[in-house]
Amino acid sequence: MATVVNEQITDAVTQSNVKVVAEAPAIALGNVYQTAAHSTGIMFENAVNTQNQQNILGQAATTQGVMQIYSLDTVADAISIAKMLNPTA
Repeated sequence: MATVVNEQITDAVTQSNVKVVAEAPAIALGNVYQTAAHSTGIMFENAVNTQNQQNILGQAATTQGVMQIYSLDTVADAISIAKMLNPTA
């Protein structure tokens, strides 16, 4: 049994389906761009964090080196005094 449907209804449904199908590639590409932008943002965030940690590490190493340089005379004095107090050792 065939049912007759108004042509305006079939045209409206067809146009709606065509609209959805036509928009799909643009939406998919938009999702790709958004994901790429988010990934790039995370990459730069990690790079800045790593650079900050490297700067802290460099400052700590410099501080340790300066402390060792400043303590050289103290160590030499301590060894000399120890040798004077205990000449047999």
